[in-house]
Order: sequence, then structure tokens, then C-alpha cells
Amino acid sequence: MVETLERPLTRAQEARRKRVIDAAMELAAQGGYDAVQMRDVATQADVAMGTVYRYFTSKDHLLAEALVHWIEMLQLQFASLPAEGATPASRVLEILDRALDVMNRQPRLVAAVFLSLSSSDPAAVQCQWRISELLDNIVLTAIGAPAPRDTHDRSRMIGHIWYSALVGWVNGWSPMERVHNELAIAVELLLPDA
Repeated sequence: MVETLERPLTRAQEARRKRVIDAAMELAAQGGYDAVQMRDVATQADVAMGTVYRYFTSKDHLLAEALVHWIEMLQLQFASLPAEGATPASRVLEILDRALDVMNRQPRLVAAVFLSLSSSDPAAVQCQWRISELLDNIVLTAIGAPAPRDTHDRSRMIGHIWYSALVGWVNGWSPMERVHNELAIAVELLLPDA
């Protein structure tokens, strides 16, 4: 088996790729998952259809990459304005609440990107792993030092509960207040104050 190396994107290619992601996010924010049609994305991004498919294998891949991009932007915001709680639990909950506030303002976009996470498209699955790593880093940064020995396991479990609680919100059977409450319980159980 021959392994190929992908070349880094040029600035122009990266700009086109970002325009495609931005267009998909805008369409999803307006109309949800069904509103994201690759032809409409290409039109909105002012690129050819072939360009969209050059960077993204499917709609699910594109939306999963949009979520990666969105979480990367949140991570940058959190880095410039870190949580200020006195304990790891309070800092983690503050960061997660800030993320929930952002998501609560874009329910159609959140629903669209979460639907893409259930895709079996290998490229979308790779995004799922990247999303998990990004969320882990956000939580680990909020925990700070000194951290429990099994902090990575605790962070991963918080991520699972965050995802599960948000699925309930996306599907309309759980209000955002319940999402917050479930996260608060998880954080308190997994990061008890010393």
C-alpha cells in the first residue's frame, strides 16, 4: 500500500475552503441540515461545485468540519478570556456554559452539525475524533493544575455527557436549562472540590 502525503493548502486554497465552511454554516443557521445543499453552498461561497468536493467528501463531512471550525473559534475565545472560577469544577462549568450560550443562539446550526456527527462517512468520523480532542483540550485547560491523575478520563466523560445532553436539546425533548443541570451534576461528580 502506497501512502500519499497531503500538501498544505496555499493561502488562496485555505481562503476558498473557509468560504465554503462559512457558507455551509450560514445556510445551516438559516434552515438547518436540509438547507445545506452542496450546490447552494458553492453558490453562496462563490466557488465551483468541484471546489466544494475537492475539500469535502459529503455534506456530513462539510458540516462536521464546520463544527470543528466552530469549536476551534470557541477555543481561541476561551484562551483569550479564560474561566475564572476558584475550583476546577467551577471553571469547567463556566466554560461549558459559555459554549452552551453560543449554541443556544444558533439552534438550527447546532442541529445540523450534530446530525452530521452521526454519519459513517470516514471523513466525518475523522472530524468526530478532532472534535473530541478539541473539547478535551478546552476542559483540560479549564481544569488547570494541579489536576487529578486520571484527568483525561474525567474530561472524556464530561464530553460524553455534554454531547448526550445536547442531543436531547437538539431533538427538542430537553430544555437548555436541563443540559446545564446535567453538566453541573457531571462536573461536580467528576471534579469534586478538594
